[in-house]
Amino acid sequence: MAGRVDRVLNSALAGERAAVLNATAAELLAEPIAVAGSIEAALGRPGVGLMGHWMVHELLRRSKLYDDLVNSLASPNAVTRAAAARICGAARISDSVAWISDLVKDSNPRVRDAAVRSLGQVGGRRAVDELIASAGEIPLYRLAITLARAASDVDIEALMRQPADERAALATVLACGLRQDVLRVSPLLGIAHDRRWPKRVRAAACKALAAIGDRSAADGLNRLAMSESEVTVKQAAERAHRRLLKRAVGRPR
Repeated sequence: MAGRVDRVLNSALAGERAAVLNATAAELLAEPIAVAGSIEAALGRPGVGLMGHWMVHELLRRSKLYDDLVNSLASPNAVTRAAAARICGAARISDSVAWISDLVKDSNPRVRDAAVRSLGQVGGRRAVDELIASAGEIPLYRLAITLARAASDVDIEALMRQPADERAALATVLACGLRQDVLRVSPLLGIAHDRRWPKRVRAAACKALAAIGDRSAADGLNRLAMSESEVTVKQAAERAHRRLLKRAVGRPR
């Protein structure tokens, strides 16, 4: 099935407007990992932008699969719900975001995992808003990883300026580190030094700076490590500073 999906996707992305995938939604859902992998690989190729996404969505509509896949998110069968979340996420079907968000609170852990992963793949402001709204249902490390993938630079900037709560702030600064977002070095240093922020967020900002690995943060982290009275933040700054220095020494000249 994955091979068939791959061949038809190639035809559609090459501009063949009559391409049709002769398969049922049930057949796709029976092999969700392989099918989702084929779709994700196709949409991840260089040069496949919004037009490519539109072509894939039109292919699914011509093949009478689009609505069936979205509707499968409400299936009474947990295996089907998880499979539908995987495929809708890989295909970046934005119409599925509200449905997938409900699955983040599903009673089945496999469904919950697939839903979180799917929101990260679909991405965009709606997916980010739903992730933040469901932050309490998602382990912090998974929330940060998913947010790093789903959020645009504009989304990250907005979340850093005005996070919904401490958990959202933690996930956002950690996401900056996971993205190795050099543009956020200055704001992260500001958060790390600002005692109005909760100490966990300040410590997470130090950790994110270490993950980004930009040498320009070293002096600011060193000053924080020398002057900070809060033990958690002081130790985080010290570790981050040591990591940056170690990376700088190990870097070839």
